[in-house]
Amino acid sequence: MPELPDITVYVESLESRIKGTRLEKIRLGNPFILRTFDPPLSAASGTRIEAVERIGKRIVFSLEDDLFVVIHLMIAGRFQWKKPNSKIPGRVGHAAFDFPDGTLLLTEASTKKRASIHLVSGRLSLASFDRGGLEVLNSSVESFQAALVKENRTLKRALTDPRLFSGIGNAYSDEILHRAGLSPLTLSQKLTDADIKRLHAATIATMHEWIDRLRSESASKFPEKVTAFREEMAVHGKFGKPCPVCSTKVQRIVYAENESNYCPRCQTGGKILSDRSLARLLKDDWPKTIDELEQSELGR
Repeated sequence: MPELPDITVYVESLESRIKGTRLEKIRLGNPFILRTFDPPLSAASGTRIEAVERIGKRIVFSLEDDLFVVIHLMIAGRFQWKKPNSKIPGRVGHAAFDFPDGTLLLTEASTKKRASIHLVSGRLSLASFDRGGLEVLNSSVESFQAALVKENRTLKRALTDPRLFSGIGNAYSDEILHRAGLSPLTLSQKLTDADIKRLHAATIATMHEWIDRLRSESASKFPEKVTAFREEMAVHGKFGKPCPVCSTKVQRIVYAENESNYCPRCQTGGKILSDRSLARLLKDDWPKTIDELEQSELGR
């Protein structure tokens, strides 16, 4: 799912192309992508784009007449900037936003169609999409700590909860926790003040680093390679590969449709965190430490 760095670069790229221009019309390739009916979609046709904004992981087109197009890309939704009046792709195409200088296509390469478009009227209606999470980039340690310890959650779940923190998801939470040297399963209310300061600094540094990296990557081009798995990442998506700090193999915990990736030497004091499904399968053979795991691999 595109997260804060990706959404930030999307917003900047879109604003440079469409702010101040007219949204000629919105074409739907999949009618179910539209989750509202009042005001009708036709109300947006011919309106001027006043701003492109971000609410959490949602992208908002602020139109004249107090209208707002709210787009949530979910996991597999992506944008493509094409020549004017481009055709909506048949299999993955959801919608086309037509502007004088180009067409913005919304696609979703997944069998589970979760992306959405809402058209709402008024700032009060727009505010309903704000989950209330802290905007971390300009946050103080105090505001960060208040959000973090509001509930006693594991750090992985706390960082990815949109009610606590805005725009952080599965991928960048792994990178943040690795930079901070903290286990994804540590409970938020168990952290020391020093831990919280380190996590706050790691969060801001990670977000800024990736925003700058993605800006540089796209430069004047429209960002086409939006992905949660990048070669430069330290641990996310790197299961079995060496940690860039200590060369220990990156481990993971799989749950539902997500997984948490971590370095057992840098983050958990050498402990292998229990993956429920594998732990049930292996029982007593489940390695408790990275040393046990490496010894078992040597003996194969």
